[in-house]
This record gives sequence, C-alpha cells and structure tokens, in this order.
Amino acid sequence: MDEPTTELDERYSGPGSRPTSWERTRETLEAAQLFWISTVRADGKPHVTPLVAVWLDGAVNFTTGPGEQKALNLSTNQHVVLTTGCDRWQDGLDVMVEGEAQRVTGRTEVARLAAAWTTKWDGNWQFEASDDGFHHADGGLALVYAVQPVKVLAFGKADTGFSHTRHLFQD
Repeated sequence: MDEPTTELDERYSGPGSRPTSWERTRETLEAAQLFWISTVRADGKPHVTPLVAVWLDGAVNFTTGPGEQKALNLSTNQHVVLTTGCDRWQDGLDVMVEGEAQRVTGRTEVARLAAAWTTKWDGNWQFEASDDGFHHADGGLALVYAVQPVKVLAFGKADTGFSHTRHLFQD
C-alpha cells in the first residue's frame, strides 16, 4: 500500500492546527479494539453495528456471519465506512475509513488473518482457517472481509488542537 496524500482541512480545524500524520492515524487503526461499520441495505437504508477488526497489510479486516445484516448488505453494496476512536471531546483521535469491503478467501490468507486476531486479543479470539473464511469452535462460519482505504479522515481533539485531516489513497 502506498502512502496517502495527507492534507489538513482548515475549514474544520482550529487556528494553528497541524494535520495528523498518517503514522499516528495508522497506529490508531492498529490499536483500536472496537470499530463501527456502516453498510447500506438493499432498500437504501443505513445499517450501523459495532465489530472487532484487525488492521493488517494496509486494510481493515473484519468478519460477519453469512446471515447477518452486514453480510446481506455487502452482497448488494460493498461500500462501507468504518469508524473508531474515543468518546471524549478533549482528547484522543477519531478515525473514519472509507472503502469497499472485499471477501478474503484462500486458506493461506485466511490463516494469516486468524493468527492476527489471536495475537491482537491475546488468544481470546481464535478461529480455524479454511478456504471460505473462519470457523468457530462450534463449527459456524464467519466470512472475512478486507477494506483497503480510499479515504481516511482523522479528527484531532483539543489536546492536539482540533483538526480535520484527510488521507487520500490512489489506485
């Protein structure tokens, strides 16, 4: 993944603010324990739900059961927004990732992601890898998706000077 073009949007930033670096933004994505995913239902209505995810190889990776609403939504519209951050006004960094969710298949790639889940959560999330996704201990299937960012917004808080940074990725 290439480095993005980074720019501060001064319209929504405080005086003297500086753009949030891609490095800090990426570190926030790597460390995040919870994301909120926004998808669109077939009838055009939005759907938002929390999920755990892993940043690996320049993408936010997440799972869903084949019958869950987000999987149904992704079958007709792969455009998603994932958000993470904190719920505090004065400090922290909120991040929004925009892109298309693509299925991850193939035992080798799925196994790499299963290992990343296990590592990130100290063994609390363990999956068996197969060609079609993760399998839970009870045998249930979890589809695996990767979102390569097209646009990432980082919203700095009062502790660093309110800022609105845009990171744009080229194809």
